Amino acid sequence: MHLAVIIAAGGTGTRMRLGRSKQLAELAGRPVLAHTLAIFESHAGVSEIVVAIDSGDTGRCEEVVERFGFAKVSAVVAGAGSRAGSVKNALAALGPAADTVAVHDGARPLFPGELLAAGLGELGGESIDGVVFGVPVIDTIKEVDAAGAVRATPDRSRLWLAQTPQIFRRQVLERAYAQPPEVLAGATDDAQLVELAGGHVRMVLGSHRNIKLTTPTDMIVAEAILGPRP
Repeated sequence: MHLAVIIAAGGTGTRMRLGRSKQLAELAGRPVLAHTLAIFESHAGVSEIVVAIDSGDTGRCEEVVERFGFAKVSAVVAGAGSRAGSVKNALAALGPAADTVAVHDGARPLFPGELLAAGLGELGGESIDGVVFGVPVIDTIKEVDAAGAVRATPDRSRLWLAQTPQIFRRQVLERAYAQPPEVLAGATDDAQLVELAGGHVRMVLGSHRNIKLTTPTDMIVAEAILGPRP
């Protein structure tokens, strides 16, 4: 198995109120993206990393790669107008040897790398096309209409919060991304595209530590998890 990792690092962090890429913002003395890349750079099972980031940030991303010595990063590609478009660009930049692809959010710098083996192990089954890390929902979920009226309370025992990385057989992921543009634009994660293409996806227990940095509060929490700066 040759595992390549795509880091989806687009977006300007509107809810973070930064006015610039949140992946390049400082977290515990290093850019967020540096923390994220370090997870996979140090993992023996990862052979290649491709980063997709907004076109205006490619140069700064390359500076981070060089500064911190991320030797496994084979390419930094310009993102597209959507997450799906950015991942598709990165997928096209992968080397020919990769037969398995993990897609990870650049804004998830706290994924415990030791969990990756469990996901890869699940993908070994012949009937499994993809693996998604996630955690069971612990809060009560309400379904509401446009006016805010509660319409249903789903059984939370069957609900999980999907995280990344999400790992797929390369051919399966390429087939998923060959779907029409309107299908790609409507998807909220890679697993959804694989599901729509007829693939079989399995959920694997992730970690509550694996938060996505979306708001200023998330940055405070991440700083606390990472601990004091050296």
